[in-house]
Amino acid sequence: MEFSNATALDGEQLQDWFLRYTAAYRHERLRVAVRYSRGVDFSGTCYYREGRIFVNLGRHVRYPYRLGTNIARARSNRSHWWRETYNLTVASAYELALFVYLHELYHYLVKLAGRSPRQKESRCDRFAARVLVDKFGCAVTDSRGRAVERDSWDFQDLDSLVAKARRWPVHGVVGGRTRTHQVPVRIYGLAESPRRDGLLFDI
Repeated sequence: MEFSNATALDGEQLQDWFLRYTAAYRHERLRVAVRYSRGVDFSGTCYYREGRIFVNLGRHVRYPYRLGTNIARARSNRSHWWRETYNLTVASAYELALFVYLHELYHYLVKLAGRSPRQKESRCDRFAARVLVDKFGCAVTDSRGRAVERDSWDFQDLDSLVAKARRWPVHGVVGGRTRTHQVPVRIYGLAESPRRDGLLFDI
């Protein structure tokens, strides 16, 4: 992985965190850049063909920061469907950068595995949220600020979808779901998210 950092954050720590959750996958072509955004709280971009990922962070963001996600189950009736906003609270800019990176990384892995990259935003959020919850203890709450059960958002086999992008076989599959927590287009700020919520852009 080629890595660059144009922020005041410790680049070695960022690179170490990114690589820790990328090592199991083919990432020799990846070029990752962390930089400041032009006003939004955060944004991310993945260019599949070039293997480039940009992670953009707002200088003005204060922590802990409540991040609106698409990880909740979708619901529907006869006329339409909807999804509640589940919030993930991150303690630092490093955790926010990791979430954005993992979201974009999953987009890249889906493409690398030969899968369609369309309609994968919720999966990308879940891939990132798993790491932040399991490794950093980040809290997931509903739109009213109440803690939610893990099964209400972590219910998909994300690893199988990108298995062909791995460098070695997956181990520890139980009941059809992989429990290896080291691995774990365009998203607009969610209506129920806090003001100045960020944007994730994917091309």
